[in-house]
Amino acid sequence: MRRTPTTPNLPVQARSSTGIAGLDDVLGGGLPSNHVYLVEGDPGAGKTTLGLHFLREGVRNKERGLYVTLSETAAELRTVAASHGWNLDGIELFELISADGLSPDLEQSILHPSQIELGETVRGVIAAVERLQPQRVVFDSLSEMRLLAQDPLRYRRQVLALKKFFSDNGCTVLLLDDRSSSHTDQQLHSIAHGVVALEQAVDQYGPERRRLRVMKMRGIRFRGGEHDFTLDTGGLSVFPRLVAAEHNVDAALKIESTGVAALDQLMGGGLACGSNVLFTGPSGVGKTTTAVAATVAALRRGEKAAYYLFDEGLATLVVRARSLGLDVQPFLDSGQLHIVALDPAEVSAGEFAHMVRHAVEDGGAQVVVIDSLNAYLQAMPGSKYLLLQMHELLSYLNRRGVVTILILGQHGLLGDIHADVDMSYLSDAILLFRFFEARGKLLKAVSMVKSRTNNHEQTIREFRLGSGGIEVGQELTDFQGVLAGVTAYHGTFPLLGDPGSKAA
Repeated sequence: MRRTPTTPNLPVQARSSTGIAGLDDVLGGGLPSNHVYLVEGDPGAGKTTLGLHFLREGVRNKERGLYVTLSETAAELRTVAASHGWNLDGIELFELISADGLSPDLEQSILHPSQIELGETVRGVIAAVERLQPQRVVFDSLSEMRLLAQDPLRYRRQVLALKKFFSDNGCTVLLLDDRSSSHTDQQLHSIAHGVVALEQAVDQYGPERRRLRVMKMRGIRFRGGEHDFTLDTGGLSVFPRLVAAEHNVDAALKIESTGVAALDQLMGGGLACGSNVLFTGPSGVGKTTTAVAATVAALRRGEKAAYYLFDEGLATLVVRARSLGLDVQPFLDSGQLHIVALDPAEVSAGEFAHMVRHAVEDGGAQVVVIDSLNAYLQAMPGSKYLLLQMHELLSYLNRRGVVTILILGQHGLLGDIHADVDMSYLSDAILLFRFFEARGKLLKAVSMVKSRTNNHEQTIREFRLGSGGIEVGQELTDFQGVLAGVTAYHGTFPLLGDPGSKAA
């Protein structure tokens, strides 16, 4: 059950939902009502869309909404709304610049906003509020107010006057600011009841990455730090930063089979629920196939599983598994298995963590496979602190009693083999795969090198993939240097490929 941090003795405040579930989660339930908030970000960050979310949520709650636009026309706002499949019914639009306002008689010019009288603008906004009596207001944008005021002192006084006016009229207000001033305007931060910053960054490859941060929010507890979000058709989707300590269930410690008896014996019984195991080794050694076999074994027990595929296509995985006697198609058709093929250049770490949470909490997944960590860690260069985010995700899955299988490819086939990143300290167990040479053949070996939960074997066994699935042989007692990939053979040890040999 999820545990939300609470602070004793804080007064209960009425909240206004932002219309964005993830942002409400970050705020602990929405914005405290009847206050003025600053939403700042560069042009294109998503401020206008956030404002429309806020007003449309008000319409759903039978609250009147007013959008004051000083820089865009009503037609442009309707176009933005239409691009998300929305309409603005129930929302009043107030334009600073209209066809009448550009008449020579009023001596206003769209090219010279500083010539527009600030007092007239403020009086127009006040009149619109008094006429409509809205509960929600979006003011877009403060950069125009800054230009109109020209003087910082006059600008601050006008913003303070508007804040007092909105408060007296019981309005919850979003002030949008595109940060067009040459320096960060700390005056606005001090005036506003809360500050939400939207950021977007363009990496060397892939789409821009968007992040949201609540920099200030008076009177309530909120989740600090950066939260990934996306801006797409349908609006904003915010993915709150995962905090594992907020999620805990009482899960009994039990060991589940991988579906291969000899592999279970090697691992000290199998896979421990509420822990993660790292399958590591060079490309082509059988890590993915072993993960699929363990997943199919869980599915046959009636459990649900989520498989996140970064390296290959879904069709390729299904065909390859079927050729080894691991047909996953019936489980896909029934919905018991959920395989998601992801392009890591298109998904952020926060969005991925949100997918996993949804699969576990809403989909009931008891097994989660991430294939592979190489793509996750290396193909998201724009995301920050990926290892820390992975640590938080694994801690969350452990607390939920989930079996997590991580796949990490290593560079090289024989001899010097290394990985891009050291994941050993994050892993509860490590299953190591290796190639080795014997009798003129390229063979495979498997060993359990670490387990925090099981009393595993300290042995190296032969490993083979065939039409009958996975085979695990006896201990390789007559071989030296198997893990290094440079093997010396002494004796007459039978191998899985020898005539008449059988898996242990």
